[in-house]
Amino acid sequence: MQKHSDERVPFQYSIISDHRTTHTALESPSLPLSPSLFSFLFVTMGMMDPSKETDSSITATSTVGLPPSSPSPPAEIPPSDRPPLLPLTAELIQDRETEERERRARETEDKDRKNREIKAGLHPLQHRFVLWYTRRSPGARTQTAYEESIKKIADFSTVEGFWACYCHLARVSSLPNSTDFHLFKEGIRPLWEDAANRNGGKWIIRFKKIVSGRFWEDLVLAIIGDQLEASDSVCGAVLSVRYNEDILSVWNRNASDNQAVMSLRDSLKRHLHLPQSYVMEYKPHDASLRDNSSFRNTWLRG
Repeated sequence: MQKHSDERVPFQYSIISDHRTTHTALESPSLPLSPSLFSFLFVTMGMMDPSKETDSSITATSTVGLPPSSPSPPAEIPPSDRPPLLPLTAELIQDRETEERERRARETEDKDRKNREIKAGLHPLQHRFVLWYTRRSPGARTQTAYEESIKKIADFSTVEGFWACYCHLARVSSLPNSTDFHLFKEGIRPLWEDAANRNGGKWIIRFKKIVSGRFWEDLVLAIIGDQLEASDSVCGAVLSVRYNEDILSVWNRNASDNQAVMSLRDSLKRHLHLPQSYVMEYKPHDASLRDNSSFRNTWLRG
Protein backbone atom coordinates (compact mmCIF):
# COMPACT_ATOMS: atom_id res chain seq x y z
CA MET A 1 0.00 0.00 0.00
CA GLN A 2 1.22 3.41 -0.88
CA LYS A 3 0.44 6.43 1.23
CA HIS A 4 0.87 9.98 0.05
CA SER A 5 2.22 13.08 1.70
CA ASP A 6 0.17 16.00 2.98
CA GLU A 7 1.42 18.08 0.03
CA ARG A 8 -0.54 15.86 -2.39
CA VAL A 9 -3.59 15.65 -0.13
CA PRO A 10 -4.24 19.14 1.28
CA PHE A 11 -7.36 17.91 3.09
CA GLN A 12 -5.61 14.91 4.59
CA TYR A 13 -6.18 15.82 8.24
CA SER A 14 -9.88 16.30 7.62
CA ILE A 15 -9.99 12.82 6.08
CA ILE A 16 -7.63 10.76 8.19
CA SER A 17 -8.65 10.52 11.80
CA ASP A 18 -5.83 8.47 13.31
CA HIS A 19 -2.11 8.36 12.40
CA ARG A 20 -1.08 5.96 15.10
CA THR A 21 0.28 2.46 14.54
CA THR A 22 -1.65 0.55 11.87
CA HIS A 23 -3.78 -2.30 13.18
CA THR A 24 -6.10 -4.83 11.59
CA ALA A 25 -9.89 -4.81 11.89
CA LEU A 26 -9.96 -7.62 14.43
CA GLU A 27 -7.54 -5.69 16.65
CA SER A 28 -9.55 -2.47 16.47
CA PRO A 29 -12.16 -2.29 19.26
CA SER A 30 -13.71 0.86 17.78
CA LEU A 31 -14.70 -0.65 14.41
CA PRO A 32 -18.12 -2.38 14.39
CA LEU A 33 -18.00 -5.79 12.72
CA SER A 34 -21.04 -6.15 10.47
CA PRO A 35 -22.18 -9.46 8.91
CA SER A 36 -20.85 -8.21 5.56
CA LEU A 37 -17.45 -7.62 7.20
CA PHE A 38 -17.34 -11.19 8.52
CA SER A 39 -18.50 -12.53 5.14
CA PHE A 40 -15.74 -10.59 3.38
CA LEU A 41 -13.03 -11.86 5.71
CA PHE A 42 -14.19 -15.46 5.45
CA VAL A 43 -14.70 -15.38 1.67
CA THR A 44 -11.29 -13.79 1.08
CA MET A 45 -9.51 -16.26 3.29
CA GLY A 46 -11.34 -19.25 1.77
CA MET A 47 -13.40 -20.06 4.88
CA MET A 48 -16.90 -19.61 3.48
CA ASP A 49 -18.76 -20.31 0.25
CA PRO A 50 -19.52 -16.88 -1.30
CA SER A 51 -22.52 -18.29 -3.18
CA LYS A 52 -24.45 -18.74 0.08
CA GLU A 53 -26.63 -15.79 1.06
CA THR A 54 -26.22 -14.19 4.46
CA ASP A 55 -28.99 -15.19 6.84
CA SER A 56 -31.30 -12.17 6.95
CA SER A 57 -32.24 -12.98 10.54
CA ILE A 58 -28.77 -11.98 11.76
CA THR A 59 -28.15 -8.96 9.55
CA ALA A 60 -27.29 -5.79 11.43
CA THR A 61 -28.15 -3.51 8.51
CA SER A 62 -31.46 -1.81 9.11
CA THR A 63 -33.64 -0.08 6.55
CA VAL A 64 -34.72 2.41 9.22
CA GLY A 65 -33.81 5.84 7.97
CA LEU A 66 -34.08 4.96 4.30
CA PRO A 67 -35.81 7.61 2.21
CA PRO A 68 -39.41 6.55 1.53
CA SER A 69 -39.74 4.43 -1.57
CA SER A 70 -42.10 5.33 -4.37
CA PRO A 71 -45.75 4.75 -3.35
CA SER A 72 -46.27 2.76 -6.52
CA PRO A 73 -42.93 1.40 -7.73
CA PRO A 74 -42.71 0.81 -11.48
CA ALA A 75 -43.45 -2.66 -12.70
CA GLU A 76 -40.49 -4.72 -13.84
CA ILE A 77 -39.96 -4.33 -17.58
CA PRO A 78 -39.43 -7.63 -19.43
CA PRO A 79 -35.88 -7.78 -20.82
CA SER A 80 -37.19 -8.07 -24.38
CA ASP A 81 -39.09 -4.78 -24.01
CA ARG A 82 -36.25 -2.74 -22.55
CA PRO A 83 -34.74 -0.33 -25.08
CA PRO A 84 -30.96 0.02 -24.91
CA LEU A 85 -29.91 2.93 -22.72
CA LEU A 86 -27.26 3.82 -25.32
CA PRO A 87 -27.25 2.79 -28.99
CA LEU A 88 -24.77 0.13 -30.05
CA THR A 89 -22.41 1.71 -32.56
CA ALA A 90 -19.26 0.62 -34.39
CA GLU A 91 -17.30 2.67 -31.88
CA LEU A 92 -18.89 0.83 -28.95
CA ILE A 93 -18.17 -2.53 -30.57
CA GLN A 94 -14.54 -1.53 -31.09
CA ASP A 95 -14.36 -0.36 -27.48
CA ARG A 96 -15.63 -3.74 -26.33
CA GLU A 97 -12.90 -5.50 -28.28
CA THR A 98 -10.31 -3.18 -26.74
CA GLU A 99 -11.74 -3.80 -23.28
CA GLU A 100 -11.52 -7.55 -23.83
CA ARG A 101 -7.81 -7.32 -24.74
CA GLU A 102 -7.18 -5.11 -21.71
CA ARG A 103 -9.12 -7.52 -19.51
CA ARG A 104 -6.92 -10.45 -20.56
CA ALA A 105 -3.79 -8.38 -19.89
CA ARG A 106 -5.11 -7.40 -16.43
CA GLU A 107 -5.86 -11.03 -15.62
CA THR A 108 -2.27 -11.99 -16.36
CA GLU A 109 -0.91 -9.14 -14.23
CA ASP A 110 -3.33 -9.94 -11.38
CA LYS A 111 -2.28 -13.59 -11.41
CA ASP A 112 1.38 -12.66 -11.04
CA ARG A 113 0.56 -10.13 -8.30
CA LYS A 114 -1.51 -12.65 -6.33
CA ASN A 115 1.25 -15.25 -6.48
CA ARG A 116 3.74 -12.73 -5.06
CA GLU A 117 1.36 -11.70 -2.27
CA ILE A 118 0.55 -15.29 -1.32
CA LYS A 119 4.27 -16.08 -1.09
CA ALA A 120 4.58 -13.06 1.23
CA GLY A 121 1.90 -14.53 3.53
CA LEU A 122 -0.79 -11.99 2.56
CA HIS A 123 -4.41 -12.44 1.42
CA PRO A 124 -4.77 -10.98 -2.09
CA LEU A 125 -7.96 -9.34 -3.36
CA GLN A 126 -9.33 -10.05 -6.82
CA HIS A 127 -8.30 -6.54 -7.95
CA ARG A 128 -6.07 -3.69 -6.84
CA PHE A 129 -8.10 -0.65 -5.72
CA VAL A 130 -7.40 3.05 -5.33
CA LEU A 131 -9.15 5.33 -2.84
CA TRP A 132 -9.65 8.99 -3.83
CA TYR A 133 -11.06 12.05 -2.06
CA THR A 134 -12.60 15.29 -3.33
CA ARG A 135 -13.84 18.44 -1.66
CA ARG A 136 -16.02 20.37 -4.09
CA SER A 137 -15.77 24.13 -4.31
CA PRO A 138 -18.87 26.29 -4.86
CA GLY A 139 -19.60 27.32 -8.42
CA ALA A 140 -19.93 25.70 -11.81
CA ARG A 141 -18.16 22.38 -12.36
CA THR A 142 -15.46 22.31 -15.02
CA GLN A 143 -13.51 19.24 -16.04
CA THR A 144 -10.15 20.84 -15.31
CA ALA A 145 -11.16 22.11 -11.87
CA TYR A 146 -12.70 18.76 -10.95
CA GLU A 147 -9.65 16.75 -12.04
CA GLU A 148 -7.43 19.02 -9.96
CA SER A 149 -9.66 18.50 -6.89
CA ILE A 150 -9.32 14.70 -6.95
CA LYS A 151 -6.70 13.56 -4.43
CA LYS A 152 -5.37 10.02 -4.24
CA ILE A 153 -5.25 8.77 -0.65
CA ALA A 154 -4.02 5.18 -0.92
CA ASP A 155 -4.06 1.99 -2.97
CA PHE A 156 -4.24 -1.62 -1.81
CA SER A 157 -4.54 -5.13 -3.21
CA THR A 158 -4.72 -7.31 -0.09
CA VAL A 159 -7.01 -7.73 2.91
CA GLU A 160 -4.25 -6.43 5.15
CA GLY A 161 -3.67 -3.40 2.95
CA PHE A 162 -7.38 -2.56 2.91
CA TRP A 163 -7.73 -2.57 6.69
CA ALA A 164 -4.54 -0.56 7.13
CA CYS A 165 -6.21 2.15 5.03
CA TYR A 166 -9.85 1.82 6.11
CA CYS A 167 -9.22 1.80 9.85
CA HIS A 168 -7.58 5.22 9.61
CA LEU A 169 -10.30 6.93 7.60
CA ALA A 170 -12.61 9.37 9.34
CA ARG A 171 -16.14 8.06 9.77
CA VAL A 172 -18.75 9.16 7.25
CA SER A 173 -20.68 11.11 9.90
CA SER A 174 -17.65 13.38 10.48
CA LEU A 175 -17.10 14.33 6.82
CA PRO A 176 -18.06 17.89 5.79
CA ASN A 177 -20.73 18.51 3.17
CA SER A 178 -19.81 18.53 -0.52
CA THR A 179 -17.11 15.88 -0.08
CA ASP A 180 -16.74 12.53 -1.84
CA PHE A 181 -14.92 9.26 -1.32
CA HIS A 182 -14.19 7.32 -4.53
CA LEU A 183 -13.19 3.65 -4.49
CA PHE A 184 -12.17 2.47 -7.99
CA LYS A 185 -10.26 -0.37 -9.55
CA GLU A 186 -6.68 0.54 -10.38
CA GLY A 187 -6.33 2.18 -13.77
CA ILE A 188 -9.79 3.80 -13.67
CA ARG A 189 -10.06 7.43 -12.59
CA PRO A 190 -13.36 8.63 -11.04
CA LEU A 191 -14.21 10.74 -14.09
CA TRP A 192 -17.09 10.45 -16.54
CA GLU A 193 -14.57 11.04 -19.34
CA ASP A 194 -12.27 8.14 -18.37
CA ALA A 195 -12.01 5.48 -21.10
CA ALA A 196 -13.42 2.80 -18.80
CA ASN A 197 -16.38 5.00 -17.75
CA ARG A 198 -17.42 6.98 -20.81
CA ASN A 199 -19.78 4.32 -22.20
CA GLY A 200 -21.12 3.40 -18.77
CA GLY A 201 -23.34 4.83 -16.08
CA LYS A 202 -24.17 4.53 -12.41
CA TRP A 203 -26.84 3.28 -10.04
CA ILE A 204 -27.78 5.95 -7.50
CA ILE A 205 -28.95 5.14 -3.96
CA ARG A 206 -30.02 7.91 -1.57
CA PHE A 207 -29.84 7.56 2.22
CA LYS A 208 -30.56 9.63 5.27
CA LYS A 209 -27.36 10.64 7.00
CA ILE A 210 -27.98 8.58 10.10
CA VAL A 211 -27.56 5.28 8.22
CA SER A 212 -25.28 6.12 5.29
CA GLY A 213 -22.04 5.08 7.03
CA ARG A 214 -23.16 1.49 7.53
CA PHE A 215 -24.41 1.14 3.95
CA TRP A 216 -21.15 2.60 2.60
CA GLU A 217 -19.14 0.08 4.61
CA ASP A 218 -21.27 -2.82 3.35
CA LEU A 219 -20.93 -1.60 -0.24
CA VAL A 220 -17.15 -1.25 0.02
CA LEU A 221 -16.79 -4.78 1.41
CA ALA A 222 -19.03 -6.21 -1.32
CA ILE A 223 -16.99 -4.52 -4.06
CA ILE A 224 -13.48 -5.37 -2.87
CA GLY A 225 -14.64 -8.88 -1.94
CA ASP A 226 -15.92 -9.32 -5.54
CA GLN A 227 -19.35 -10.33 -4.25
CA LEU A 228 -21.58 -8.37 -6.66
CA GLU A 229 -23.01 -9.98 -9.77
CA ALA A 230 -21.57 -8.67 -13.04
CA SER A 231 -18.58 -7.58 -10.95
CA ASP A 232 -16.32 -7.45 -14.02
CA SER A 233 -18.46 -4.57 -15.29
CA VAL A 234 -18.17 -2.62 -12.01
CA CYS A 235 -15.67 0.24 -12.16
CA GLY A 236 -16.04 1.55 -8.62
CA ALA A 237 -18.26 3.29 -6.10
CA VAL A 238 -18.68 6.82 -4.78
CA LEU A 239 -19.92 8.19 -1.46
CA SER A 240 -21.23 11.74 -1.84
CA VAL A 241 -21.86 13.67 1.38
CA ARG A 242 -24.48 16.36 0.82
CA TYR A 243 -26.52 18.72 2.99
CA ASN A 244 -29.80 16.83 3.40
CA GLU A 245 -28.77 13.32 2.40
CA ASP A 246 -25.83 11.10 1.49
CA ILE A 247 -25.70 9.37 -1.88
CA LEU A 248 -24.01 6.11 -2.87
CA SER A 249 -23.39 5.45 -6.56
CA VAL A 250 -21.98 2.35 -8.23
CA TRP A 251 -20.39 2.89 -11.65
CA ASN A 252 -20.42 0.26 -14.38
CA ARG A 253 -18.69 0.06 -17.78
CA ASN A 254 -21.55 -0.33 -20.25
CA ALA A 255 -24.89 1.45 -19.97
CA SER A 256 -26.24 -0.34 -23.07
CA ASP A 257 -25.85 -3.81 -21.51
CA ASN A 258 -29.34 -4.00 -19.99
CA GLN A 259 -28.83 -7.46 -18.52
CA ALA A 260 -25.68 -6.41 -16.64
CA VAL A 261 -27.29 -3.13 -15.51
CA MET A 262 -30.36 -4.86 -14.07
CA SER A 263 -28.30 -7.69 -12.59
CA LEU A 264 -26.15 -5.16 -10.78
CA ARG A 265 -29.25 -3.40 -9.43
CA ASP A 266 -30.67 -6.66 -8.04
CA SER A 267 -27.33 -7.64 -6.54
CA LEU A 268 -26.98 -4.27 -4.81
CA LYS A 269 -30.43 -4.63 -3.28
CA ARG A 270 -29.56 -8.08 -1.95
CA HIS A 271 -26.16 -7.17 -0.50
CA LEU A 272 -27.36 -3.91 1.06
CA HIS A 273 -30.58 -5.59 2.29
CA LEU A 274 -32.76 -3.00 0.59
CA PRO A 275 -36.49 -3.76 0.24
CA GLN A 276 -37.51 -4.86 -3.25
CA SER A 277 -39.91 -1.90 -3.37
CA TYR A 278 -37.05 0.56 -2.85
CA VAL A 279 -36.57 2.63 -6.00
CA MET A 280 -33.02 3.15 -7.27
CA GLU A 281 -32.04 5.51 -10.09
CA TYR A 282 -29.72 4.95 -13.05
CA LYS A 283 -27.98 7.56 -15.18
CA PRO A 284 -25.54 7.06 -18.09
CA HIS A 285 -22.38 9.15 -17.93
CA ASP A 286 -22.96 10.65 -21.36
CA ALA A 287 -26.19 12.14 -19.98
CA SER A 288 -24.21 13.57 -17.05
CA LEU A 289 -21.77 15.12 -19.51
CA ARG A 290 -24.62 16.76 -21.39
CA ASP A 291 -26.40 18.28 -18.39
CA ASN A 292 -23.26 18.63 -16.21
CA SER A 293 -25.02 16.93 -13.32
CA SER A 294 -24.39 13.74 -11.38
CA PHE A 295 -27.81 13.07 -9.90
CA ARG A 296 -30.43 15.15 -11.76
CA ASN A 297 -32.47 13.94 -14.75
CA THR A 298 -31.93 10.23 -14.17
CA TRP A 299 -33.02 7.97 -17.03
CA LEU A 300 -34.20 4.84 -15.28
CA ARG A 301 -35.87 4.02 -11.97
CA GLY A 302 -36.29 0.55 -10.57
